[in-house]
Amino acid sequence: MTTQETIELFNKYVIANYGRLPRVIVKGEGCYMYDVDGNKILDMFPGWAVSGIGHCHPRVVEALRKQAGELLHIDNTFYSEQQGELAKLLSERAFGGKCFFCNSGAEANEAALKLARLYTSQEKYKFITAEGSFHGRTFATVTATAQPKYHEGFLPLLPGFVYVPFNDISALESAFSDEVAAVLVEPIQGEGGINVATAEYLQAIRRLCDEKGAVMILDEVQTGMGRTGKWFGYQHFDVEPDIITMAKALGGGVAIGAMMARGEIAASLVPGKHASTFGGNCLACAAGVSVIKAIEEDNLLENAAELGQYIKDKLEQLKQKHSMIDSVRGIGLMIGVQLNGPGKEIVDKCLEKGLRINCTNNTVLRLMPAMIATKDQIDQAIEILDTVMKEGD
Repeated sequence: MTTQETIELFNKYVIANYGRLPRVIVKGEGCYMYDVDGNKILDMFPGWAVSGIGHCHPRVVEALRKQAGELLHIDNTFYSEQQGELAKLLSERAFGGKCFFCNSGAEANEAALKLARLYTSQEKYKFITAEGSFHGRTFATVTATAQPKYHEGFLPLLPGFVYVPFNDISALESAFSDEVAAVLVEPIQGEGGINVATAEYLQAIRRLCDEKGAVMILDEVQTGMGRTGKWFGYQHFDVEPDIITMAKALGGGVAIGAMMARGEIAASLVPGKHASTFGGNCLACAAGVSVIKAIEEDNLLENAAELGQYIKDKLEQLKQKHSMIDSVRGIGLMIGVQLNGPGKEIVDKCLEKGLRINCTNNTVLRLMPAMIATKDQIDQAIEILDTVMKEGD
């Protein structure tokens, strides 16, 4: 089908809850994707940060092919080797916790919130989250998301959620009470504009949770699986949470989410308290195992750290050339370019020239390239961005 024929198909049969770009993507390979008209696009925001090791990574593709020929899905009243192996690999790379598998970041956060309630007490029903956060679209996770624009049309939301400014220790202390079951924050806010937590802030959360008998939950849906140059974002901050959630890059393009909790907390999630029909299915877990092996065998953590600094240096040089750039921030391959005005037009013009980036929070350009990216590809992306900004000066 042509681009227009596909668009017309969507207009007729698909609910229009996404603002879609007028491209029909038919192939992805590494750091590039290709549309039906034969255009090659350098993807610096692959799959909304899902394809963390690139599109159709050969190890993931091979793992999926092999698994698809053996067993796609088995219900969770049975054991499966793939789920057990993935849980082990994740636990060994984090804090030794136990895993619950689901299908998305929202589901992982939902499970974390329920587990916090189960582990603490029925008197503890409040959750503290940070302004500018994003935790998902279910009723609990959209309530946890402290951005009013995501609440419009869904009021009243669930009770018990308290919002505080990000990185504000004083506000955090004031919001704490004996009724707080957990604090849920992102080490680096993604949708909120690539806002990096301070070590002091995360350590204050840890201290207050310990003092008040609350649970510290870190949403690692975007920061997890090596994007920051370490397996998980919290590992930059000399702090250890009670629960982490992950999804996006975990499956290399296959839908999977996970929640990991310390053993004594995980023990509260007994049969009948929570479940996910497709969670931990053989296909998704086989993909997850292949992602971890690819990251380690190809030294992608090191590449993410090195390449992240390279991108930031290049963007700082752009900042000297273009007054529309206010600042550059982020860790590893999770980078935000704060603009002095809206960024949508820049994103659209970059796509016209063969570069895919993202704009979040209206004024923050977001670059989250695959961990397999090269300096030459980064140079190409920066050159296109420079050209577009020159046109806008």
